[in-house]
Amino acid sequence: MKLWSKNIDSLKEVELFTVGKDREFDLLLAPFDVLGNIAHAKMLATVGLLTTEEAEILAKELHQIYASIQQHPSLPANGNKGEAAFVIQDDVEDVHSQVEFLLTQKLGDIGKKIHSARSRNDQVLVDVKLFLRAELEQTVHAVQSFFELLTAKSEEFREYLLPGYTHLQLAMPSSFGLWLGAYAESLVDDTITLKAAYDVVNKNPLGSAAGYGSSFPINRTLTTQLLGFADLNYNVVYAQMGRGKAERIVAMALANVAETLAKLSMDACLFLNQNFGFISFPPQLTTGSSIMPHKKNPDVFELIRSYCNRIKALPNEIMMMTTNLPSGYHRDLQLLKEHLFPAFTTLRSCMEMAGLMLSNMEVKKDILQDEKYKYLFSVEEVNKLVLEGLPFRDAYKKVGLDIEAGQFTYSTEVNHTHEGSIGNLCNHKITANMHEVLSSFEFENASGALEQLLKG
Repeated sequence: MKLWSKNIDSLKEVELFTVGKDREFDLLLAPFDVLGNIAHAKMLATVGLLTTEEAEILAKELHQIYASIQQHPSLPANGNKGEAAFVIQDDVEDVHSQVEFLLTQKLGDIGKKIHSARSRNDQVLVDVKLFLRAELEQTVHAVQSFFELLTAKSEEFREYLLPGYTHLQLAMPSSFGLWLGAYAESLVDDTITLKAAYDVVNKNPLGSAAGYGSSFPINRTLTTQLLGFADLNYNVVYAQMGRGKAERIVAMALANVAETLAKLSMDACLFLNQNFGFISFPPQLTTGSSIMPHKKNPDVFELIRSYCNRIKALPNEIMMMTTNLPSGYHRDLQLLKEHLFPAFTTLRSCMEMAGLMLSNMEVKKDILQDEKYKYLFSVEEVNKLVLEGLPFRDAYKKVGLDIEAGQFTYSTEVNHTHEGSIGNLCNHKITANMHEVLSSFEFENASGALEQLLKG
């Protein structure tokens, strides 16, 4: 069943090629398609395209469909246990067609009226935006949990020094507190970009129809309120042009989190290496070799690194898929779902596994007491001479000549007190910044509206 069918069916090969993996990913959109239908039906009743009774009948049946969607094995089973699981039938093109088919099958002509003043184009737009909004919320909560773990571990290991590197060469003293706190603050900026993506997604495209609006006097402000969007995509042409752009912006926000995780994972792989030996993990969290009995491989971090690097490529994939498309809808956009949708689950899984590893990480004490790290303290010795009154360039030269002559002497004591340094991590300030960003999302506005919509 196709919403656009007349009397001639497409060639089977054409149908298979154009549908592609749509049914698979449309299942993820199914609950949001129903929510959009409920809001649309309520709006149609206010402008006279449905009677109040018809809208109530449609809403009641849509609630039944919503409950059946919750029974699908790939979706959270939190609906009515008596409902049969929702499926997209083999001869049905997509989730929009399936929902309308079920309504028409059950309600006859009333079911056929649901598509008034609407196109599949704005249906999929609103479904995708509602899906992205929900996935971003889950991702932000996962980032928050991982952030809290990083800050807690930063405080726990704040006194444990380790080498800092530039160009992969010994540079200056660092600490595990400083190292872990750096990734915590990185997540603050990553969350700012997630908020920007959320703001782009949280605008209602419903009512743009095929991209040029409708001659019916629809009330787009009402559906915006019913679906808990912060605002409208006002210009109907831009509402369609925004498809691909919204996905790219979301992908870039995910890529920022992925970059933080990938870099942390690379550090962990290095620090676990026997030539570094800064950290260790219980044997249950590492893997062995089929031939080398001594191996404890950081497979979890290596896979996190690879998964996250793949997510980092996602914005460019989407950019290239939408390159040179003019305004209006194009079927190219269908493929965005299969690239972007799985990235949310992958990224959250990576954060969960990184959290498991860090929760069980053991840190080596007194690393910098080893003489091989003595040149980490060269800057400390330069600074001591400066404090005694020697100009910095002269102090730098003296210490450099002492190193070359094999006469360098040093102390392993460090006294860094400025904001954000080894002795003053400012984790409380970083945490306050994160809380400020998190509070700006106002997730309760969207969830409250959808709860109200589902109540009837």
